[in-house]
Amino acid sequence: MTTTTRPADWAAWQRSWDRQQEWYMPDREERFRVLLDMVEALAGRSPRVLDLACGTGSITDRLLRRLPQARSTCLDLDPALMAIARGHFEGDARVTFVTADLTDPDWPGLLPHDSYDAVVTATALHWLDTAPLRRLYGALAGVVRPGGVFLNADHMEDPTAPRINAAVRAFHTARREREQAGGADDWAAWWARVAADEHLREPALRRFTLLGDPRDPTPRGPRTDRPTTTHWHTETLRTAGFTEARQAWCSPSDALVVALR
Repeated sequence: MTTTTRPADWAAWQRSWDRQQEWYMPDREERFRVLLDMVEALAGRSPRVLDLACGTGSITDRLLRRLPQARSTCLDLDPALMAIARGHFEGDARVTFVTADLTDPDWPGLLPHDSYDAVVTATALHWLDTAPLRRLYGALAGVVRPGGVFLNADHMEDPTAPRINAAVRAFHTARREREQAGGADDWAAWWARVAADEHLREPALRRFTLLGDPRDPTPRGPRTDRPTTTHWHTETLRTAGFTEARQAWCSPSDALVVALR
């Protein structure tokens, strides 16, 4: 008997990634809206964009729907997330893909272009410790064209308000518990579904070997060497060679930093 493998529904995987991320960040679409406002304001309506640590391509998906004349280079190291992105954008000549490790100082040499009008990233660079993130910002100053823009939307808190921060964390923890009881996927549950999928099983295993297994419930120690304030990001970007840097949006736990080359 012949068995037929069902086609992969990449759009469904893209939506499921969005829902899982929104479980952590209910204001995620608002930060994307402001990020793309800044791209359009500072880089125009047909920019060449580098989607840094692109994941499944969430930013590129919204970029191309808003600015159809844009072009995007999607860069990531995660084989499973890149498989979803490649499937989602298959046949779209506006999108190219690069597999690269941002802690490797030679990563800019893998890009198809010498410079970009805009480099964008969201909820990704908080994985980097201070020293590699500082080096990355220095490298980005050579990737963004003069007059171009870098945008980073990520976890950044104001440490001067500890009681407010604690109350917000408790509020969102309770919300997530209610939504999870209603069937929402957390990080580990989403990756368990990826690992069970016939189209994603192999890239998921490569991801687990390369970057660790997100299904592992073992608690990790506190991250003590990772920048958490907008001030650190703006000052480091200025030192790296960007002429201006400021916060353009924030929530109680996250912020969008914009830096002009």
